[in-house]
Amino acid sequence: MGNAAFIVWRETIEAMLIIGILHGWLSAQRNLEAVARRRAFNWLWGGVTAGIGLAVLLAFTLLGIQTWASDTTLEWFQALMPLLASALIFQMVVWMRRNGAGLKRGLEAGLETAAARANWVGMAVLAALAVGREGAETVIFLYGAGTTAAPAQTLIGGALGFSLALACYGLLARGGRLFSWRVFFRITEILLLLLGGALLVDAMDKLIGLEALPALIDPLWNADFLLDDSSRAGGFIAAFTGWRAHPAGLSYLALALWWGLAWLAVPRAKAAAKRAGRQP
Repeated sequence: MGNAAFIVWRETIEAMLIIGILHGWLSAQRNLEAVARRRAFNWLWGGVTAGIGLAVLLAFTLLGIQTWASDTTLEWFQALMPLLASALIFQMVVWMRRNGAGLKRGLEAGLETAAARANWVGMAVLAALAVGREGAETVIFLYGAGTTAAPAQTLIGGALGFSLALACYGLLARGGRLFSWRVFFRITEILLLLLGGALLVDAMDKLIGLEALPALIDPLWNADFLLDDSSRAGGFIAAFTGWRAHPAGLSYLALALWWGLAWLAVPRAKAAAKRAGRQP
């Protein structure tokens, strides 16, 4: 439930940020006639709705796979989905480091092009792709993190995350040193990397269980005395960090490589953004 709440919270705020940028830009265009303004907003909300629809379609597709897939196919699918989710999380963190500061400028540039051509369909597509991307990531992350969780827990966690996102967005939109977007993205960046590493460990454990990969050393150690990951507190920490009281060697080798790659790639993405002038 904790993973679901965090995922929905983080992705919902990012989607709200995108919608807010698009809506704010249109609201500032005083030169638009009333009819054109109304048409533009209709296309904007149509694009947002289409983006949400794409995410819902993906969710039903993933759920539908569980009804027709054989047990073996489903085991493989549930092993590979956390792997895909962890890869997407890594890509998203690097992308936000590289493009986050220029996100507003990029979206507004696309809107200016659409407005100059009176091409509100283009604006709707921009909104649909932006929102659809966040929605699709949410669905994939939730499926990857929730394959071992009860559906009710995932739904409750998602509802909690959405409610928290609404409250946090209100605070962030007002600005202030304690609730700045920069601080928000830096904190959630670390949490996302922790979650991505946990999903990678989960995927490795499943693939080892399917005998697709060797365990190498199993267990690498036994730390039940320190924190049992089958307990409630240990299970929560395990779901968010990849902690295992007695991990397989390959799983933790993959986790070490994950953090090593993050240590190299994330700072480089920030440096590349500065060179390109996308960050101050």
